Amino acid sequence: MSEAVHIERPRQPDYATVTAEDLAAYRAAENRFRASAPARAILGTPDPGAAITWQKVRLPGRELPVRVYRPSSERDNTRTALPLVVHVHGGSFVGTAVQCDWANSYLAAHLPAVVVSVEHRLLDRNTPMSAAAEDGWDVLGHVLRHAAHWGIDPARTAVFGESFGALISALTAIRATASGLRLQAQVLVNPAVDVTGTMFDYASMIEYADTPTAVTAQLELFQRLAVPPGTDARALSPLYAEDLDGLAPALVVVPTHDAVADQGRRYAERLRAAGTPTRIIEYPGAPHAFLTTPGTTPEAENARADIHEFLRASFARREDENA
Repeated sequence: MSEAVHIERPRQPDYATVTAEDLAAYRAAENRFRASAPARAILGTPDPGAAITWQKVRLPGRELPVRVYRPSSERDNTRTALPLVVHVHGGSFVGTAVQCDWANSYLAAHLPAVVVSVEHRLLDRNTPMSAAAEDGWDVLGHVLRHAAHWGIDPARTAVFGESFGALISALTAIRATASGLRLQAQVLVNPAVDVTGTMFDYASMIEYADTPTAVTAQLELFQRLAVPPGTDARALSPLYAEDLDGLAPALVVVPTHDAVADQGRRYAERLRAAGTPTRIIEYPGAPHAFLTTPGTTPEAENARADIHEFLRASFARREDENA
């Protein structure tokens, strides 16, 4: 029997009193579990039509792992450049790209596309959210600069993130527009887009902050690690961005039983008010991070299908423009 069979999920720490050492130990144990075979019962089985590999990307001052998903069928294994989806997983101070294999492999196989999931630096006392945001932006730039090597079409590029990863993806979409980079789409799943002092003031936060997927102490720890004292929290909160005009068309996915549900709703409203084409889809009864738990949350399959259709249509529009 393989060692992976014996891996058990660790108990969550007391987030109100957790030390740096305790957090590091919990993160290592939890990420081992999320990457294990037993976790597939919760996280879902990868699509057999996709090939999955780890690669390393050389970035300024660091080397970062990325998890790469490509269509594996002979039909799609051609010299034709594929669309690019740069994905960022959730978790903030815990999490791994492996936990998103179920959705990412499906997109790679069925769009088809190359999906690059960023194994960003996780938050700790010495690593604020700005570091993870740089990881998302720098991986996007690296892949686009080496498009031929990656086999992607730079003109058909989207960003996609979940929870904390959706925050990074939203910041990336804003930065792309400011830099003159045209993205085709942004997909934001249960996005946390407000890390300012108003983070806990939403009705959904009050109602669902003490659910199993988002306890208040955990969210407070996230905020402390994300925006250390002296950090401009508004600069890291897409909800408070001054200019949201001209951004890539957005799909905002909102599970209703989620502490940050109202943040997603408010951000969709702001995007629409700024003139950015925005679609919001709510999934009644779904909890936070539901897209990564298809084994326990049936709504995940509908959400995956909606994301696939949104991206498919977005890339098709670009092809029509070039025809």
